[in-house]
Amino acid sequence: MARAATRRRGGGRAGNAARRGAAVIEQMPWRIPVNADRPTEPLPEEGVQAVHEGAMHILEEIGIEILNPEALEIFRENGAIVEGENVRVGREFIMEMIAKAPEQWTMTPRNPDRELTIGGNHIVFGNVSSPPNYWTMETGRKLPGTRDMCADLIKLSQYFNCIHFCGGYPVEPQDIHAGIRHLDVLYDKLTLTDKVIHTYSLGKERVEDAIEMVRIAGQHTREEFEASPKFYTNINSTSPLKHDHPMLDGWMRMARANQGLVVTPFTLAGAMAPVTMAGAVAQSLAEGLIAVALAQVIRPGAPCAIGTFTSNVDMKSGAPAFGTPEYMRATQMTGQMARFYKLPMRSSGVCAANVPDAQAMWETEHSLWAAIQSGTNMVYHAAGWLEGGLIASPEKFIMDCEVLQQMQRYMEPAIWATTPDDIALDAIAEVGGDGHFFGLQHTQDRYTSAFYQPFLSDWRNFEAWEQAGAVWTPERAHHLYKRIIESFEPPEMDAAVREELEAFVARRKEEGGAPTDF
Repeated sequence: MARAATRRRGGGRAGNAARRGAAVIEQMPWRIPVNADRPTEPLPEEGVQAVHEGAMHILEEIGIEILNPEALEIFRENGAIVEGENVRVGREFIMEMIAKAPEQWTMTPRNPDRELTIGGNHIVFGNVSSPPNYWTMETGRKLPGTRDMCADLIKLSQYFNCIHFCGGYPVEPQDIHAGIRHLDVLYDKLTLTDKVIHTYSLGKERVEDAIEMVRIAGQHTREEFEASPKFYTNINSTSPLKHDHPMLDGWMRMARANQGLVVTPFTLAGAMAPVTMAGAVAQSLAEGLIAVALAQVIRPGAPCAIGTFTSNVDMKSGAPAFGTPEYMRATQMTGQMARFYKLPMRSSGVCAANVPDAQAMWETEHSLWAAIQSGTNMVYHAAGWLEGGLIASPEKFIMDCEVLQQMQRYMEPAIWATTPDDIALDAIAEVGGDGHFFGLQHTQDRYTSAFYQPFLSDWRNFEAWEQAGAVWTPERAHHLYKRIIESFEPPEMDAAVREELEAFVARRKEEGGAPTDF
């Protein structure tokens, strides 16, 4: 009974915090968007089969390098051809294993009101994760990430209802030693948010520490914790055709604990994958499916999703490019294949721009629209990403949240409702051909909620905008970011739970945290 009471109190405070935050901006309420649009499917049926055959050929004839001895042994015991670190597996095995993975699953954080559904037509958005650097208008230059910078982005992730989960380190806090960094950031995420969080799969200690901290925060017994997913991890293959030791170690530990598993090959066409999108997608699928199969051998029914990060490089410089036409098509193609394999999908909201300018927004919006068109279920890096993932920016975070709110409004069924009241024939007849709809009761009853209301966009004409100071969008975003951080109050956590987390972190630091060499 004590545990249930603690969870209820935590959930209530989060709602109060959201209401207090309305003093800074009026934002849309928390909801899990449902994408009712038919997905864009660029591949004909024979194209789906061709990409599938390509992925199966890679797995059967070329193989994937598996650099984890335990994973190698698991594959060997299940009939794979293992030569050194190269693993080749038959399509029957792969298809049998991935069929065990659920098409849809949920994650429940310490506040059950923030539960996420992964799969089906649901789509959820997460914050920027893992950049080593930070850019804000306050300094105007790229700086190494710190814990304070990371905490600010965590606070923004909690504040905005259009951000559903808190992924990775929003910026890498390089002022904390790598061996204990995960402890401090996980503590910050669990106390500054009540949303679903992520842990890095980088070896035993980091994953086991994260499992224990999430369990403490939710006040679950071990059995309650493993009964259903409470948080998740993401691993990246080392493209081309390789999975490393620490990530697979964490992947297997999370599978045994029945927590969320996302595998995202980082296939940049022209560099780590073929220059053709079909070849890059086939390689990406092969790298992802073998990890899903591994998880299902370890724990049949383990909650898995397959990710895509397939884009292209600038063939003039070799630099990654994002938000390109090729990126969009690769995302749509991968979404089509994810449905073929009956797996939830993760994609990203990304750009190559260095500052929050027009390029940043058009590339990010292309990436986000590709996520919607592809039927993506989890969108990583949806707010705050710059320079191909090397910079996190609070101004960009705010600007992206304006876009995310508009996209979530776009997905609301109210927009395309067709009841008699929505067709509004009486209102049309009342106005006729001579009047207007402004003063009509039909309009008055709906004018506050009929259309999306921006919190950042400025819809005034040029003269009014100029008279108000001619403030450009990034500067408006900067002022909003500062006000949100200044007024931020974390969601409530029982004092005893906080103390238990603090004690765990202190003990693990005394023990040395996690090794930094693999």
